[in-house]
Amino acid sequence: MDILGLIPQFGGLLYTIAAFVAALSVIVAVHEYGHYIVGRWSGIHAEVFSIGFGPVLWSRVDRRGTRWQIAALPFGGYVKFMGDANAASGKDGDSMADIYRRNPQDLRRTMHGAPLWARAATVAAGPVFNFVMSILVFSAIFLARGVPVEPLTVGETQNYPGIESGLRPGDRIVSVAGHIPPEGNESSGWDRFETLLPLESPLDYKVARDGAEVVVAGPHFYPAVVGSVIPRSAAQDAGLRPDDVIAAIDGTPIVAFRQLKDTVEGSGGKPLVLDVWRDGETLQLLLVPRRTDTPKPEGGYETNWRIGVASGQAFEPATTTPSVGAALAAGVEGTYNIVQSSLSGLWHMIAGQISTCNISGPIGIAQASGAVASQGAQSFIAFIAVLSTAVGLLNLFPIPALDGGHLMFYAYEAVAGKPPSDNVLRVLMAIGITLILSLMLFSLSNDLFC
Repeated sequence: MDILGLIPQFGGLLYTIAAFVAALSVIVAVHEYGHYIVGRWSGIHAEVFSIGFGPVLWSRVDRRGTRWQIAALPFGGYVKFMGDANAASGKDGDSMADIYRRNPQDLRRTMHGAPLWARAATVAAGPVFNFVMSILVFSAIFLARGVPVEPLTVGETQNYPGIESGLRPGDRIVSVAGHIPPEGNESSGWDRFETLLPLESPLDYKVARDGAEVVVAGPHFYPAVVGSVIPRSAAQDAGLRPDDVIAAIDGTPIVAFRQLKDTVEGSGGKPLVLDVWRDGETLQLLLVPRRTDTPKPEGGYETNWRIGVASGQAFEPATTTPSVGAALAAGVEGTYNIVQSSLSGLWHMIAGQISTCNISGPIGIAQASGAVASQGAQSFIAFIAVLSTAVGLLNLFPIPALDGGHLMFYAYEAVAGKPPSDNVLRVLMAIGITLILSLMLFSLSNDLFC
C-alpha cells in the first residue's frame, strides 16, 4: 500500500470534517442560545448549555448556575432547563416533586411549571434565531458585494483566450452587438437580452468613455466561463474551478455559456470532453452530466441534465453599497426563498414527482461543507446561513421531540385548557424519536447509495 499517496486524501478528509464541525457548531450554538436567552428572559432557569453530546471536554459554571460545556460528539447540542429529564425537554417527575418539596415557588423557574407563553416563546426562539441569523448573514453579504451601478458599468475585466478585449474599468455599456442591456435585475429582461446576442466572439461593445461614445471589441457578454461551482456536482468532480473558460466541448469550439448549457441538456448524460483555459494553459477534463431536479419559475420541478456551474459575465460590473434597508430586504427574501424551495421540494418528493435522493444526510452535508469552505470564507459563511435556515425549518415540523412538536403540545394545551397526560407525552415522544432516527438513517442511505 502506498501510504504516502494517502496523505493528501487524509488531509482532505480532515479538512472536510473540520468544515462540517465548524458549520454545525455555529448553527447549533445560535439555535440553542435562542432557547437559552429567551428562557432566561422568561424566568426559566437553564441548568446546562451544551454544544455536542457525550463525554464533556470542557465546562464552566457561570454566576447564574448554568453549566456551559463542549462535549465530544459535535453533532448537535441542547439546553437542559430546570425540571427537564433529558436533552429533549422531557419532564422529570421526581425532580419536579423534589423542587416542590423544597420550595414550591421554584416551580415557576422550571420549563414545565412556567406559564404557557413563556414555554412557547422559549421553544420557538431556537428556530427563530436560526432564521434571524440567516437574514443577517445574507444581508451582510449583500452589503459586502454591493449592487451593480446603473447604468451598467465595467468594474474589473478578465482575460479570455484569443481575444484582445478593449473594455476598460469605468466604461459605461451603451449596447452590445447593437442591443441595449436592460436596467435593474429583472431576470426576464436579461434572459431576452441573452437570446438576442449572436453566438460569436468578439462582439462590438458601444461604451461611454471620457465623455464620448466609442466602439470596442470584447468577448461574448455571457462567455462560457465558470462563475461558480456547486458543491458535490459533476463539475466539481471533474475538477472545474471558478474563472475557468470552456473553449470547446468534444472538440467543437464554443463562445457562449448558453452553448454549454444546450450541449449539456442535450447530452442524455453521456460523458463530455471539455477543453478548459485556465491561467494561460489549456486542459482537457472529462465531465459526466447528472440528472437533476430543478425548480421552475412558475412552480413545480423539471428534470434536466446538469453539471453544476453558474455562468459569469464578460466583466465584473462596478458596484455601489446598497442601503441597510435594501440589504435587510434581500436577506429576508433569500431566507424566504430557501424555506419556500425546501417545502416545495419536500412536497414533490412525497408526491413522487422528484427523486428522494435530493435529501442529503451527514456525509453529504460534510462533503458540501468542505467543498464550499475551499471556495473562500464568504461562500462558507453563506453556506452556513443556508444550513441555518434548513435547521430552523426542520425544527418547526410538528414532530414530537422537535421544537415544532412541543409547540403542537402547547397549542393543544391552549385550546383544551390542560396539557396532554404524561403517559400520552411519553408515547408521542417515543414515536417522534423513532421518526427522527428513521429520517437520519434514510438520509444516510442516500449519501451512500444515491
